[in-house]
Amino acid sequence: MSSPVPPSSTGLSATGTSPNPGGTPAQRLSGRRLVLAIGALAVGGFAIGTTEFTIMGLLEEMRADLGVDYAQGGHVISAYALGVVVGAPVLATLGAKKPQRAVALALMLVITLANLSSFFASGFGWMLASRFLSGLPHGAYFGVAAVIAASLADPARRGRAISMVMLGLSIANVIGVPFATWLGQQFGWRSMFLLVGLIGAATLVLVRAFVPDIPVRAGASIRRELSALRRVQLWMTLLIGIVGFGGFFAVYSYVSPLMTEVAGLSTSLLPLVVALYGIGMVVGNILGGRLADRSIMGSIYGVMAAIAAVLVLFPLAATRPWSACLFVFLVGTSGSMLIPPLQARLLDVSPGAPSLASSLNHSALNTANALGAALGGAVIAAGWGFTAPATVGAILALLGLGVALASGKLERRRAAMDTPTSSEVRSAEALRAR
Repeated sequence: MSSPVPPSSTGLSATGTSPNPGGTPAQRLSGRRLVLAIGALAVGGFAIGTTEFTIMGLLEEMRADLGVDYAQGGHVISAYALGVVVGAPVLATLGAKKPQRAVALALMLVITLANLSSFFASGFGWMLASRFLSGLPHGAYFGVAAVIAASLADPARRGRAISMVMLGLSIANVIGVPFATWLGQQFGWRSMFLLVGLIGAATLVLVRAFVPDIPVRAGASIRRELSALRRVQLWMTLLIGIVGFGGFFAVYSYVSPLMTEVAGLSTSLLPLVVALYGIGMVVGNILGGRLADRSIMGSIYGVMAAIAAVLVLFPLAATRPWSACLFVFLVGTSGSMLIPPLQARLLDVSPGAPSLASSLNHSALNTANALGAALGGAVIAAGWGFTAPATVGAILALLGLGVALASGKLERRRAAMDTPTSSEVRSAEALRAR
């Protein structure tokens, strides 16, 4: 981990350890109580992951039923992403002075009602508005859930606690999305939204039952949350996520033609490919949490290098079905390893505004989604082939690593400036002696 600096500049304590935002020793949980609390929050992540990604697999059914073309159908997906980008900072800031559990419950209630609204949507406009509304609480929910998890867990296990909250999103890609897609194909595409609504209702019950009511942080205010936006390290961390994670989405967005046209895989096996991505994301999320507990910046450096290496080799591996499937798993693993340390880093660089900083991570990741998909599509359209997005992704990962290294260097330089020299210490001791 980079050298410790004063709390006023990075959120690290004088000993170099990270603060436990919002939590005190009396509020921390352990054992079964901690598992149940974090598990309840993760169920909400499962609901969010299911509603975010399943609609892509049911796009044809939705488009035909609503009587719109493919471009308009794509706008439904974009509306959700736009809701995430807009809602994360706005809702997190507005909830700054509210108890965190109450904020989490309110956000999940909006998610539940918005998905039920999508279930009843009778026209394109209604559906578009419902999907935008569904996306609004996405980032803010994960942000406040991460802060709650970090508050309840021992500081030495903070990274793992955050990763367990995010595990719900990863598991959704393995179980929730395939099942909801099958449900939509068998009983109508709208049934997916009803399923998510029921999971959201279950989350409300579980969070109310197992997550303790943590008091509002001392000094919490909307102005204090917004003050985090003045921190250079906050923006650098967000840029790491936008650029670095864009490589993951550059490949993920075009995995279908890559696997069928290059690897020669049958289209009937594409659900297996998606499942491999999801399993990789589960594994990467767990590993990322453990690495973050060892060294936040060290894990970011290592993971960014790993993402670049995997994506550089992917075009070579894509020529054979078995190696292509292996690298699909590795892309999912390496990409998801980045999320827990980024989340923890944002908490460190914004000690007075944990909810806003943590929520902005999801705005950054959705921006990365748009960036990766756009650049990947551009190189395919240019005639460079379906393996070209992996090369683009590797370049983005290296750029993200460059930003991370610059962030670490800036932090060490700031630490050196703020750390008193030996002569200054001796002078201070001499004055005290007089």
